[in-house]
Amino acid sequence: MKTLTTIAIFAALLLFTFVSATAQETAGVVPIKASVSESTGASAPARSSTDIYRVGVGDILDIRLPNSASNRSTLFTVVDGGVIDLPIAGGTVSVAGLTPEEIQKIIAAELKRRAVEEKAQVSVSVRQYLSHSVTVTGLVIHPGTRFLRREMVPLYVVLAESQLQNDGERVVIRRDGTPGEPHDLSNPDTLNLTVQSGDIITVSSRPQEFYYIGGRVNYPGQKQFQPGITLLQAILAAGGTTRQESKVEISREGAGGKLVTNIYNLKQIKSGAVQDPKLQSGDRIEVAR
Repeated sequence: MKTLTTIAIFAALLLFTFVSATAQETAGVVPIKASVSESTGASAPARSSTDIYRVGVGDILDIRLPNSASNRSTLFTVVDGGVIDLPIAGGTVSVAGLTPEEIQKIIAAELKRRAVEEKAQVSVSVRQYLSHSVTVTGLVIHPGTRFLRREMVPLYVVLAESQLQNDGERVVIRRDGTPGEPHDLSNPDTLNLTVQSGDIITVSSRPQEFYYIGGRVNYPGQKQFQPGITLLQAILAAGGTTRQESKVEISREGAGGKLVTNIYNLKQIKSGAVQDPKLQSGDRIEVAR
């Protein structure tokens, strides 16, 4: 399926930057008072939400001191209250809502203040991402919870992990309890929509849609709508016209629910003088008698 292939290709471009593993510890008391501005001396330029990750409760951090006597990895779980227990820094450190880079600078500044290390080198990364999650339901092979590795992640990353079923053609993203508009998964723009923690992603099949054609055609009536179908294609699907030169009316719902009608000359469309118009679901086509 082309959609699955597209998702897999795009996902590969992003997933190679992500890290995952399993481990867990717990701790927590009164947090050390420190701020990013104090440790950096200046605010950093704004970065896209798809480029950063803000640590939350449940995440497991890998904190290392490269120039210390022991360079082995130490894992710390962010516990309730958004803190980690870091004895070398004098106690608990508030980390929730901060990026690994910001946490790194805070710890380095605290070690320097305590004269633990004058030129403290600190490395902070997320070993296990557990605080940012979305729920995927509907026509996927692996429904359930998916953990994000950025504040916002392209939809194709989540769908690549969940794996679409063959009849999965539409998606709705519910955010803050409010469902969004349905999006067509065959549209590349849909795959690039971003999702964030708390979203509920529902994949469904495309509901049957129809258009209606009557007048001077061989097989009038209700026809199944396919995205991208044009007027000439619809007439051919209805067995063609019963006269050589025909005018056609296309009526569709406009503002306020009122029907808006446009008239086309088939001869002009066939000659290329007028563009063959694309139909919309619910169109009423009347080939003039």
